[in-house]
Amino acid sequence: MFTRLYIHIPFCRRKCPYCAFVSQEPSAGDMEEYGDILLAEMGLAAQAFRAERPLTSVYFGGGTPSLLDPRQVSRLLEQAARLFGLGQEAEITLEANPGTVDQERLATFRAAGVNRLSLGVQSFHDPMLIILGRIHSATEAKEAFQAARSAGFANIGIDLIHALPGQTLALWRREIEQALALAPEHISVYGLTVEEDTPFAAQYGDGSPLLPNEDLGATMFEEADDLLTAAGYEHYEIANYALPGRRSDHNSGYWRRDGYLGLGAGAHTFLRTGYGTRFGNPADLDTYARAVAQGRLPHQDEQPLTRQDAMAEFMFLGLRMADGIDGNGFRREFGVGLDETFGEEVSKLATLGLLETAGDRVYLTRRGMLLSNQVFASFLP
Repeated sequence: MFTRLYIHIPFCRRKCPYCAFVSQEPSAGDMEEYGDILLAEMGLAAQAFRAERPLTSVYFGGGTPSLLDPRQVSRLLEQAARLFGLGQEAEITLEANPGTVDQERLATFRAAGVNRLSLGVQSFHDPMLIILGRIHSATEAKEAFQAARSAGFANIGIDLIHALPGQTLALWRREIEQALALAPEHISVYGLTVEEDTPFAAQYGDGSPLLPNEDLGATMFEEADDLLTAAGYEHYEIANYALPGRRSDHNSGYWRRDGYLGLGAGAHTFLRTGYGTRFGNPADLDTYARAVAQGRLPHQDEQPLTRQDAMAEFMFLGLRMADGIDGNGFRREFGVGLDETFGEEVSKLATLGLLETAGDRVYLTRRGMLLSNQVFASFLP
């Protein structure tokens, strides 16, 4: 049913104005209580679902998982190992806000079993960090990275955002250069998306002159690609770069449609039953906690996928990766050839310069990465 575990921590010290993820500011005692609820939900899930084999990855996402007490992380990992099994080489990632960690705290997370750190840097430019509502400075971000190294982390990723209000190409180039100076194992570069019902949506509506236009945003994407690949990073997914052997195993599992169990308020699950089943947990913390307290799994919006749904997912998730789609893999999973199912769509997109083919493999061109949503829409049922 699943080989991966995602644990959502819906708390942040301060909600960022651009963020649409499920998160809120914690009150006294919330973190401790939430850890207990997660343990209880995990126990209920173990009674209902089985792991196909020992877990290959665990991911603490949020929100700000680094607000957890490291003892809670240790308890959650110990219970996961007891209930589902945990592979010896399992990748265990914790997202961290640079403003919430120091070397001692990071060392305790490392001792608890976390072996990969994802630092939400977003920018090394203090004026941009203020616009983004981040609680750390550029100096603190660099200090947090070095503290993680000193704490024993040999696998660190950092996130950066481009196409920010007032950002120029020169500023963005400087962001990449500062990231490279730290030599992280993994770098994610995301274009700013102005999400509905966020403070950013009210401030930076469609066509806002305060935001870089589409052409400049595309140039920023290309500039990052040129600089990062020249420095030896593999561009293995639309927004993700890694040194050889350092791809995010957990996130790669999402794009390959591996089964994963999601725990926590707002978490989502994908089970490999039939063509796959997706469902989520309530985003409202009280609703989520009440269900678990009553001994019920807090699942809602269950969606068993049809064969057509699964075929579409195989395409638009797999094409996110630079390795692309393997036609033989498509045939193994669905008993039919890729040409028979999506041959017309692939041919049209290749003519437009958005896809390329090489033998049985289909993958996005660089232009296709820039227009990926247009490509993916071609495969929807």
